[in-house]
Amino acid sequence: MTIKEIQDEIIDEFSMFDDWMQRYEYIIELGKSLPLIKEEYKTDDNLIKGCQSKVWLQGEQNDDKIVFTADSDAILTKGIIAILIRAFSNQKAKDILEADTDFIDEIGLKEHLSATRANGLVSMIKNIKMYALAFDAKNKN
Repeated sequence: MTIKEIQDEIIDEFSMFDDWMQRYEYIIELGKSLPLIKEEYKTDDNLIKGCQSKVWLQGEQNDDKIVFTADSDAILTKGIIAILIRAFSNQKAKDILEADTDFIDEIGLKEHLSATRANGLVSMIKNIKMYALAFDAKNKN
């Protein structure tokens, strides 16, 4: 599936819920199903700066696609990174760099997060794009 197709699927899933309490519960459930990052990657280098909680993100190139794993010490934040990983993992670096993140606004996520969590969300996206940028540059060399 393309990034856009996955994002549309996420928008559809969130539209099934009537209120934000149900959406928060769904985000928490998504976090529980997040494939865990290996302990060896829970380092300061993989820690996302700008998050109120601790969030570790690891990206590896597998053929021509980037595979992300992550973890967080906060259950809601773990769900948020799970949504991003679902959208951007197993995709080509170029596609990640070109992808927009409008789906986050469409599901209303940013407006229902505290300011510090919203900043953390922006930092998570930035880190995913930085991995893509690094792998894209490496692939061109």
